[in-house]
Amino acid sequence: MAVPGDKSISHRSVMLGALAVGETRITGLLEGEDVLSTAAAMRAMGATIERDLNGMWHVHGVGVGGLLQPQQALDMGNSGTSTRLLMGLVATHPITATFVGDASLSKRPMGRVIDPLSTMGADFTAAPGGRLPLTLRGISPAVPIEYRLPVASAQVKSAILLAGLNTPGITTVIEPVPTRDHSERMLRGFGAELTVEIDGDGTRVIRVRGEAELRPQNIVVPGDPSSAAFFVVAALLVEGSDLVVENVGLNPTRAALFDVLRAMGGSIEELDRRDVGGEPVADLRVRHSQLIGIDVDPAVVPSMVDEFPVLFVAAALARGRTVTTGLEELRVKESDRISAMHAALTLAGASVTETEDGLIIDGTGGDLLPGTPDGASVVTHLDHRIAMAMAVAGLVSRNGVEVDDTRPIATSFPVFESLLAQVSGNA
Repeated sequence: MAVPGDKSISHRSVMLGALAVGETRITGLLEGEDVLSTAAAMRAMGATIERDLNGMWHVHGVGVGGLLQPQQALDMGNSGTSTRLLMGLVATHPITATFVGDASLSKRPMGRVIDPLSTMGADFTAAPGGRLPLTLRGISPAVPIEYRLPVASAQVKSAILLAGLNTPGITTVIEPVPTRDHSERMLRGFGAELTVEIDGDGTRVIRVRGEAELRPQNIVVPGDPSSAAFFVVAALLVEGSDLVVENVGLNPTRAALFDVLRAMGGSIEELDRRDVGGEPVADLRVRHSQLIGIDVDPAVVPSMVDEFPVLFVAAALARGRTVTTGLEELRVKESDRISAMHAALTLAGASVTETEDGLIIDGTGGDLLPGTPDGASVVTHLDHRIAMAMAVAGLVSRNGVEVDDTRPIATSFPVFESLLAQVSGNA
């Protein structure tokens, strides 16, 4: 089986294609609502973006500095990535844009992006708490900054680097804890002058030279490891499983979940490891395994931050206790994923304790979870990863798991339910 294209790479390929001069061609783009929000915003600012009948996307860019004033508010739907990265792009163009989003996105704080972009000269009017709706008045020329990230965030890093593209001089981001590096890889691929230095203590110093001229690219988007995660865990937990998930991106800043699952005793084998467009890729062969509870090293959090909901499901079926710490960032995702997964797994009959910065889960040793009681359903809080994680839990429960709303899954993985039915033999 194959999972849809990587969401992080899909967002960035559309944005950078829209800033290059000429035609960028993208194969394997994730056609979920989040990425389509990015495409609609780039169209509203002057790029031409079309999909042909074979599923290839063609992006004709406007050049760095060439973004046009959008005629109406940019609707970001549920996409925090679109919002924060596009704020970076707009901040250093002489245009004004208003960002709006759905109820879930409108609760998410944008202050961590507003602060550095304001230092570069952009001006913001936001709802209380730095939330959407938000109006951004960009500036050109902006002021290059050197910014040390106070929290590990690939979105904040990327927003500053994208803002730096149209800023004279050198914009620097200092990253004490490494986060996913798709922006760095792709900016270089499109021709930006970008360097990364790693200090003795592991701190990464990233510099981008502004007034860049980006060259159009042909991009093949690898399969999204965050999407593959649900099927990898399902195959590990469902007895008799032997599944190959094809073309999974294994960027080391993204793929820590697979290492954690192997440490728990999971059988996950890499087949035909290869490089596609500067990103490591392999097919993963996954076989049913009895997992063992472990203490998860908080150092891996940035490279699997989106995979914890489904890891919690794996831990619920493991033998012994799994302890997770250092997960404060999960409280400000699409939902408070620590509290939401605590409530969801408890409702499904798992033994879970919530702490300030994580969950402690005592597994069943491979026995099925009871499932949700009749008439009760898991509250997903409009969070696609909660919905998908609990769908996997449903496969390994006696009574099944009822989820209150599966519609948010379309934001990242429109074909999830049909694929899950296929691999679980229920097609």
